[in-house]
Amino acid sequence: MPRHIRAADVDGILAYGGYEPSEYDPQTGWEPGYRVAQDGRRQVNVFHDGPGEEAGLALYTAELRAHGYHVVPDQQPGGGRRRLHITKP
Repeated sequence: MPRHIRAADVDGILAYGGYEPSEYDPQTGWEPGYRVAQDGRRQVNVFHDGPGEEAGLALYTAELRAHGYHVVPDQQPGGGRRRLHITKP
């Protein structure tokens, strides 16, 4: 069973790895980068906003796996956004 995980911890690993978080500008939309979202006590979702979604998610996957996290690529229902489900084994 996965252990408790916090979005802040995942965010810290990606930021320390040199990745830039995305930011929302009401006039221009999302600036490219990663975004983390808590999904219950045992899962965090990671998204890539902006161009290069597939490449960005692949980089985040490698970084998080190197830190011992379990990473499962996923896509939101109905052909929605790609994301990564992050858990602690």
